[in-house]
Amino acid sequence: MAWRSSGTSNAELVENLWRNKLITQPLVKSAFLKVDRAHYAPSPSSAYEDSPQPIGHEATISAPHMHANAVETLLPFLLPKVEPGKQAAMGVASVKGQTGRPRRVLDIGSGSGYLTHVLAELVGDTGVVVGLEHIPALKRLGEGNMAKSAEGRHLLESGRVRFRVGDGRKGWAEPSPAGAQPGVGGPAATNGDNGETTEDNKDEAGGWDAIHVGAAAVELHEELVRQLRSPGRMFIPVDAGNGWEQYIWTVDKDDSGNIRKERLYGVRYVPLTDAPKS
Repeated sequence: MAWRSSGTSNAELVENLWRNKLITQPLVKSAFLKVDRAHYAPSPSSAYEDSPQPIGHEATISAPHMHANAVETLLPFLLPKVEPGKQAAMGVASVKGQTGRPRRVLDIGSGSGYLTHVLAELVGDTGVVVGLEHIPALKRLGEGNMAKSAEGRHLLESGRVRFRVGDGRKGWAEPSPAGAQPGVGGPAATNGDNGETTEDNKDEAGGWDAIHVGAAAVELHEELVRQLRSPGRMFIPVDAGNGWEQYIWTVDKDDSGNIRKERLYGVRYVPLTDAPKS
């Protein structure tokens, strides 16, 4: 149904994705409605098409239905702490051990910054989303696109969204912010409430509840798996090794640190590689 989901406005695009069941969670629909894709797409005339579009530097902004699926797959690991039972009432499955800490999300291959913004709408006021790019010009593009809206500027100024340059295959170590941004993306907590880092969890204090990878990796990079918090989930396209097949994988780490990997469906992404030579 992706080919029927394009619209002439952001609201129409999102409504079509909802009608075609490419968005199924009300919280996800609400987040996409808050982020105008025209601020992130390369051309206003095609901003609301449900298709990937080039943004330069051999990169693309993915089709909205792919972004929607990524967000829905990661959703239980994006939401801030809620009262017991409230997640179920919102139609979202709870995750054992996830309460009591600000959400930290890594968006590898953030490109235009569009999905980075959508993710930030879901993690709440205490969460942080880091967009990671290996090309400085794309890092600047994401920041510039986000600054086009008042909400985007607030996310940048508050530290709830940050763009960085680095090799996404190695993940990213983003420290908790200074006292000027209390609580934003803070450390994990084992006691469920106070946000303090203890000896048992200090190694995952800078890790990630959710990792989204927006380019096809040649393997499930173990460094990214290590950086997942317990519990945590990664959404990543991986090349099958034959030069033409790629598949979405999820990697789950449970509250005891056990790893489960699952292959989902075939896709076509640009590769997760070194930055192109200038």
